[in-house]
Amino acid sequence: MPAKQERRLRIGVLGAGQIAQAAHFESCTKAANADLYAICDVAADLRERMAITHGAGKTYDDYDKMLADPDLDAVIIATADAFHVPTSIRALQAGKHVLCEKPVGVTVEECLELKAEVDMSGKVFQVGHMKRFDAGLQAAKSFIRDEMGEMVALKAWYCDSTHRYPMTDAVQPLIVASANARKPSADPKADLRRYYMLAHGCHLIDTARYFAGDIVSVAARLSERAGIWCWFVDVEFASGTLGHLDLTVQVRMDWHEGFQIYGRNGSILGKTYNPWYYKTSEVDIFREADGATHRVLGADGHFYRRQVEGFARTILDGTVMEGADIDDGLASVRAMVAVARSVESGKPVALADVTGGV
Repeated sequence: MPAKQERRLRIGVLGAGQIAQAAHFESCTKAANADLYAICDVAADLRERMAITHGAGKTYDDYDKMLADPDLDAVIIATADAFHVPTSIRALQAGKHVLCEKPVGVTVEECLELKAEVDMSGKVFQVGHMKRFDAGLQAAKSFIRDEMGEMVALKAWYCDSTHRYPMTDAVQPLIVASANARKPSADPKADLRRYYMLAHGCHLIDTARYFAGDIVSVAARLSERAGIWCWFVDVEFASGTLGHLDLTVQVRMDWHEGFQIYGRNGSILGKTYNPWYYKTSEVDIFREADGATHRVLGADGHFYRRQVEGFARTILDGTVMEGADIDDGLASVRAMVAVARSVESGKPVALADVTGGV
């Protein structure tokens, strides 16, 4: 890991659950330009154990007390989806920068409320679409921007596997739970159609937007057979690019995620791995000019840490945000809601017309 820099962002993590344990605590401790300054969680047993394990300087059982700490620069929101917007707003109003886990919200209306707060705050707000910090995807983005010319079509797929948990359990740290943890009023997994879209669909949609730009409308079909949820989504991009997205949970095979892009001066084929392997996507970039395929190695595949470092650079150095901003987060939620409405109606749905949640 890179050596710690002299100037570092002091980050407090709200929530000591699975995503914090698997990704955010380690990312803050390994980041060159950030520190794990504090952990906040209502579960005392979990909070103190995580502080000892990861070396957090301070712990809080009250979020407002952590936000009142004048030495705290920023927070990572690592809570259940239902808490993302209200806890982000409190942090912004307290004058803190925010890195919020995806999805940024669960309804269009609450995301619009958050956007208004972000715009008024003047603070950096980044959404945790960590795949934007995958070196393979970044190489594809650079080729699209600088060399490929007009994009004709994009296909992307995100297919979770029945075998993911035995595989990820082997590489993830032991996840510690607490009976005292705060949970949302409703079980997020009670409606699996909604849960899978929010948990996985947002990744697929953000990847498509990262490459092809704004989505104008979607036409979606959903199959729920054999214990498999399969969304096929035809996408209209503002650029005129044709798009097709495949979100399937759970395939009877290995994790299956990737994308294919056709452009005027070349094409791209990408294979993305289960995120907990911390392995850079294998992205083959074909340049028509030399008739050859190129692939970046991407030796540093810790995109959660790279995400924190990018967040810190924007705050400390004033660099252009590399990750997803509030507008990207809002657009992702709009697209997920539009997919849900299209499945229900059997008709194309414009993102500008949607309201409510998935």
